Amino acid sequence: MSKEGERRMAIDVETKDCTAVTDAELAEMADMCADGPNPFSVGLLSKQTEEWVLISTARENGKLRGFSFSTLERIGGTPSVLVGLASVARTSKRSTVLRQLTEAQLHRALMAFPDEDVLMGTQFDNAGGFDAFKPLVEIVPRPGHKASGEERAWGRRLAKRFSISASRYLDRDFRVVGDDGQACLLDYETTKPESIDPDVEALFDKVDRAGGDTMIAFGWIMAEDLLKYA
Repeated sequence: MSKEGERRMAIDVETKDCTAVTDAELAEMADMCADGPNPFSVGLLSKQTEEWVLISTARENGKLRGFSFSTLERIGGTPSVLVGLASVARTSKRSTVLRQLTEAQLHRALMAFPDEDVLMGTQFDNAGGFDAFKPLVEIVPRPGHKASGEERAWGRRLAKRFSISASRYLDRDFRVVGDDGQACLLDYETTKPESIDPDVEALFDKVDRAGGDTMIAFGWIMAEDLLKYA
């Protein structure tokens, strides 16, 4: 077996309804991210179980290494995977954990929306978050691309779905202005920051992480590519 195969087998991903999340699991999630830049509280995590449908967890030898709240729904008729609050522990395998959480969500998307192109959207506060979008195309925002009116409209739709007030969302920058509270974002940092394209980094020049700013981003996975996650 290849080393990659061994790594993949070591990470177990489970997806279940948010209604099945226990208090002990919420405490475990809070403990996992307590020392990171986004220490989600048990209270905030508990609220997510009411706002989202699914929770995916990734474990390495039984130890929690990542989790993600999400839902599958149609927005204006468009099949969508929406990722809400999520966090990946800062271990050496975090890129693998993120990839497998994403794959679990795309598998669910295939089951829910066979033979359809699917939009995937979330919010994050640094360029490493785009690692979650590696299977996607037509990602917005992206360097050198002037967003169309329809793409900006998608940003507004996602901001509304993420319960972000219109006054805090700047649709030309796809930026959410922080409100001094804890943002419900995809909390992830790449293991290889030196490999990030400087033009991608530049997209975050106006994002004030310390102030709670985030960026809303989305992309598409085509129906034929979604079949890979069967």
